[in-house]
Formats: sequence, C-alpha cells, structure tokens
Amino acid sequence: MVIGKTRPVNIEEEMKNSYLNYAMSVIVSRALPDVRDGLKPVHRRILYAMSELGMRFNTPYKKSARIVGEVLGKYHPHGDTSVYDAMVRMAQPFSMRYPLVDGQGNFGSVDADPPAAMRYTEARLTRLAEEMLVDIDKDTVDFMPNFDASLSEPVVLPSRLPNLLMNGSAGIAVGMATNIPPHNLGELCDAITHLIDNPDCSMDDLLNFVKGPDFPTGGIILGRDGIRSAYASGHGKVVIRARAHIVDTQEAGSRRQIIITELPYQVNKAELVGRIAMLVREKKVTGIAEIRDESDRQGLRIAIDLKRDGQPQQILNNLHKHTNLQDSFFINMLALVDGKPQVINLKEALKLYVDFRQVVITRRSKFELKAAKERAHILEGLKIALDNLDAIINLIRKAENADTARRELQSRFGLSQIQAQAILDLQLRRLAGLERQKILDEYAEVLKQISYLEDLLANPRKILLLIKSDLGEIRTRYGDVRRTEIQAQGVIEFREEDLIPHQSMVVTITERGFIKRVPTEVYRLQHRAGRGKSIITTREEDAVRFVMVADTHDSVLLFTNRGRIFSIRCHEVPCDLSRTAKGLAIINLVPVAENEKITAMLSLSEFREDTSLIMATGGGEIKRTSVSDFAAVRSSGLLAMDLPKGDELIGAVLAKEEDNIILITNCGQSIHFPVADIRLSQRASGGVKGISFKDDDRVVGLDVTCPSHFVLVVTEGGYGKLTRVEEYPLQHRGGSGVLTFKVVDKTGPVVAGRVVDREHQVMIATAEGVVIRTPVGTDDEEKGIVVMGRSTQGVIVIRPDENDRVVTFGMVV
Repeated sequence: MVIGKTRPVNIEEEMKNSYLNYAMSVIVSRALPDVRDGLKPVHRRILYAMSELGMRFNTPYKKSARIVGEVLGKYHPHGDTSVYDAMVRMAQPFSMRYPLVDGQGNFGSVDADPPAAMRYTEARLTRLAEEMLVDIDKDTVDFMPNFDASLSEPVVLPSRLPNLLMNGSAGIAVGMATNIPPHNLGELCDAITHLIDNPDCSMDDLLNFVKGPDFPTGGIILGRDGIRSAYASGHGKVVIRARAHIVDTQEAGSRRQIIITELPYQVNKAELVGRIAMLVREKKVTGIAEIRDESDRQGLRIAIDLKRDGQPQQILNNLHKHTNLQDSFFINMLALVDGKPQVINLKEALKLYVDFRQVVITRRSKFELKAAKERAHILEGLKIALDNLDAIINLIRKAENADTARRELQSRFGLSQIQAQAILDLQLRRLAGLERQKILDEYAEVLKQISYLEDLLANPRKILLLIKSDLGEIRTRYGDVRRTEIQAQGVIEFREEDLIPHQSMVVTITERGFIKRVPTEVYRLQHRAGRGKSIITTREEDAVRFVMVADTHDSVLLFTNRGRIFSIRCHEVPCDLSRTAKGLAIINLVPVAENEKITAMLSLSEFREDTSLIMATGGGEIKRTSVSDFAAVRSSGLLAMDLPKGDELIGAVLAKEEDNIILITNCGQSIHFPVADIRLSQRASGGVKGISFKDDDRVVGLDVTCPSHFVLVVTEGGYGKLTRVEEYPLQHRGGSGVLTFKVVDKTGPVVAGRVVDREHQVMIATAEGVVIRTPVGTDDEEKGIVVMGRSTQGVIVIRPDENDRVVTFGMVV
C-alpha cells in the first residue's frame, strides 16, 4: 500500500534550506526589534491586545492571565511563559527606562525575584504606551493576518515615540544578537528636532543632545570614548559604575560607611551582596566589618560598615575590580530595517524614525482627507436639501417607498446616491433653525480641514514641522531628568597598589637575607629595659639586621654592600600576621648575587628632584646623588655608588640642600657637617671622605639632623641614650669628629645610631629576632630613654639573652 509520494533530496541542501528558514524565522519573528517602533513581535502583540481590550491608563486593572490568554489565543501561538515574561519586563521600572505596562502586584525585583503567577497580578497600559498606539485605526500602518488568518494584527505600531532608543532592546537570534541601551526621552526629542532642522549634521552635533545611554537604575558611565564609538559604528562598550558615598556614622565609635544607592544596569543586587560577603570571608577584600541590604520602598541602599582601620577608597577600588559594582555594557545596535537585520548608528536610527513618522503622518493625512471629503460630499447634499426644503419634503411624501424617493432626489436635484440616502436619514429635529446652522458650520470646518490636509500632503516640509510639534509635546509631557551620570574621565585600570590600603608596616631583613613585613600594631608599646617580643624565628646562626617602618604604598630601596640599589614596593614584601614567621628569601624579590648582601634599607613615598640620597660606606666615604636618578630602577638593579676596593655601603638617608648630616662609628665617634659640603655627583660615581678614624673602627650610623631632635645611639649589649643634636658641633667633613658614646666592655660596640624626636617610638631588634617597641621619651624617665651627654655610657634599653646581642633599631613615626 502506497502511503504517499517520495522524492529524493540532497541532504546537504535540505539541511541548509531548513536551517536558513528557521534562522530567518527567529530573526524576523522573535528575537530582533523593528527599527520603526522598537518592538519585538511578542511585545507588539501584547500592547495591541491590551489596547483592543480597552485597557487604557485610566481604566481599571485587569488580570494578567486574561491578557496572556488574549495574546495567545489571537496573535501569539507560543508558550504562556514567554508572553507573561515579556509583559512583566515591560512593567519593571528597573528593566525599562519608560515602562509601557502599569503592573499591580508582584512583578519581580532587582534581586531577580520571580514575579507572582499571572493569576495574581493585574495590569493595564501606561499613558506612554498609548502614544505607541495612537492613530492605529487611521490606516497608519499595514495589517497582516494572524496565525490562523481569522484576525488581523499590525505589522508595526504607529509609535509617536522613538522607542528603539528610548527603551532599548536585547535579544539573541541565530548567529547574531542585539543589545541597545535605553536613552533619555527628552534628549532624543531634542536630537531628532535638530536632525530635522539640520539633515547634514555630524555625529558630534548629535552628541551635544544625546549625551549617552540613560539606564533606569542610574549609575555612572566612565568616559565618553565608548559612547562615541558605539554611536558612530553601532558597536561599542561603556563601563558603568555604581554610585557610592562614603559617610561618617555617629554610632559605633564614628566608624565610616560606604553607602551604595545606584547599581549598574541589570546587576542582581542579592548576588552582589553575596559576592561582597564571600570576598570578605575569603579575605580578598579587607577592612569591611559588616554589609547590609537596607533597600526599601524609598529606593535602593546597600550599607557597608568599615572597620576602624578600613580605608574606604581602597576598599571601593577592590570592590570595583572584583564585583559588579563596576560592569561593562556592550552595545550592538542591530535592528530590522525593511525586514532585514542591519547594524545602525545613532544618526541612522534617528533618521529611520523620522522617515517612519513621515509615512505614518502621510497615511493618516490621506485617511483623514478621504474621510473629510466624504463628509463634505454628504454635507453638500444636506445643504442642497436645506435650500430646497419644501420641495424635498413634498417629493418624499408623494413617493411610494424609500427607493423611489432616493431615485427622485438623485434625478431632480442632481444628488449622488450617498447624498440622497443622507437626506432620507436626516432627522426632523435637524430642520430646526439652530440645527440647520450647525450643518452649515460643520461644512465650513470640513472645507478648512480639507484645505489643510491637501496643503500638508503637498508640502513634505510641513509634515516634518508636524513631527517636531509632536516631539515638543511628548518632551513636555513625558520628559524627565537624566538618571545616569556621565563622567569625562574614562576607565582607570587599577594598579595593584590602588587595591591595597595604606597601612604602617614593620619591614625586617635578616643577616641570611630573609625579608618580611608585619603590621606595626602587632607590637604593643613597652617600657625601656623590657625583654621585648620575638619578631622572627631565625634559623641557626641567622640574625635580624634591618628594621624599618614604611607605608604599604612606599617604595623600598635596598642597597647592597657592593653599592647596588634595588627598588620594590612595600606591599610586594610578603606580609605575615605572625611576628615570628621567618619571611621570604630576598633572592625571590631582587636578584642579589651570591656574595652580595643587603646593607641598607630605605623607604620613599615619592622621588622629588629637590631631595638628595646620601650614602655612606663603612670606610668613612660619603656620596650625594639626586633621588630622582633612582625613580626608575630596573629589576636587575642599578649601580648607586662606585666603592673603593674592600669597602662596603652601610647606610643611606634622604636629605635636602639645607640639612646637616651626622656619621656615627662603631667605637663611639661621630662627625656633624652640612649636606652642602658634599658635592652633588652622578649616579654611578664614587664618594668623598666623610670621617677619619682608626683602622679598627667603621661607620655604623648615618642620619639627617634637626636642632630640636636627639641622637639615639644603641650598643650591642642593649645600652642606649639620647643626646641633644645641639651638643654636636658643626664641623667640616673628613675630620675625626667628636665622642658620642663611651664604649666599654659591658656596653659593647655601637651597632646603630639615628636622629629621633621625643614623639617617636623605636623598635630595637636582637640577633635572635627579639624586638622591643619603646617610646623615645616620656615624662617618666623610667619608661623612656634617658637624655645624657655625649661622652656617657647610657642606660639599658633592652635586655638581650646571654647569647644574644642587639643588631639594629628602626623608628616608628
């Protein structure tokens, strides 16, 4: 039995044709908006169905289920979910810049909460949506049969609004996608008006009116380059940042808060809050004490409470980098133009809207002209009847029936069938004097309307003026202020230090070359002569050599015994919250040679030309170089000072031309002289004589002096003292200097000397890694370091263990 006919087909051609048919169906009938009304078919059908149901902005709400059923049954034979979701989106003020559906009930939230079922919610058209449908009954657009050819639906709505740009659109078709951002209606009206007046205007001219996208959720667009690119080519990217404010709270000890009031478009608030909380738990973002979602009916509000030491700007920078507080919106202005997908720029979109409105107004005018002429024709017949009233009444009375009367009227008074029928249909009350005058007045008005419409159709420029008038009315009625701010400054790529808060750190380096940093607050203040706290667990035969306090954003300059300099950022040094952690081998940060070691460490916040770098060697030489010469130190290091054979670099400080320098030796000698005595030399040159001493002595300290400050000297045995700077006479460099500490067996040799203020604190370190943090001076001499003369032995400032010794100290300012 033969069931049907069969025919051979090429499978490749069949697949190709079938796929193309499917692709075009999705592109034209589902995914892409029409450039004329900015709507996809499902949205257009929803609005038209609601209009047919009489659901105006001033009528009662109707159940959403009824609307969805109407759309499904008459125009859109797909799933009810697709229709309801599309209607819900048109009602969401956070999705649509200008909602077209007025929803009542739960229509979802910015947290991506789903809307209530359609049986619970109600809706009607907004007043703005009615502008999309105005004059649809005046032959302004074409209609086509619905899916079963039982009804007709509009191919496009006559939209008085530039909806494609006003509300934007997003959709994914087959092999293409569109993503058009929403814009401010007032700006669009101004731009279209300018385009009508200046058809040859440039893109820059239009950008004076359309500043950029205007998202319903507000936010801040960073830079104009992405906007210009998108408007010129149809493709581009804009970066949107949340609006955040840093405020001081009066509660909880005046802590600071970050308050977020606006989010980038289409960012899920609940997911954002969860993401921030996760970053805090994973310690990728520090300084946050608590995060709360305080949003209510008044608007969006996310409160981020900071810790006392939290730095708001660095925290915000971190959140911008790691969360959707800063997001990108990729623009692809793809729409259907004459039924074909096409990428358009801003000017083309506006021009196509104007062209469409010209067509709509022309078709409306022709429709109204036709209706006016038909009415004028009837009124002319009625006028003839009024002029021959008695004769027409007698004719009608004598006629056998209506058909006879109509034929007699046509033949005797030269009337058309339509005019004759109108006379027969005329009610007797219209024969009253006032009613007769109304007919004459109406005839005069209809003649004026005909004249106006004929003139309008004959002059396209007047149609453009009418479009401008409509836009002015729309702008006045519906225009509002811009929600999205546009900043001229573009996106700044965050450097690593932008994400790191400013924090005071203790940086240590050991004899064996291990480096680490620890927050200064780890070390509580102690009195002098205490045992201190262990700063590091050193390996056998290792010892702490340098202790320095620096900010996390400072540059750390490392000087080697060979006169080379390396530069790293403080935050690049491994951070250990444990005081006793060993740290990282410095070879992992800078390429120190096998027989080379770090002999000086310096922190610097900026490289100023008026600041000099003073370097000293153990052999008593000193050199002065502008610090700006070291602003860009390559990773392999630079030569900072050409050293004599057998000599080593021991220290470096920053100084100005008017400052004075002091050098302190191992045997307790010192020399004090002006910086100006040292000539400014090139980076790779050698030094000059700074101090003269015996063969068994060497320089251990170098610093800049201040008249009101003190010289702090610490010995290997834990002794130290303060001496007023004014007790050190200014001398010429190169001399043997004066005594600064009386070295005896119990004190041991001097290991370090610095100039300090009474407000400073010092951190004294031993070879075994024990550190004491103590004030330089207090009102109680038992708690501070004693001020004594130059030739004295000092007092105990730290008690090292029997097999331990003091190696250095650093300052906490």
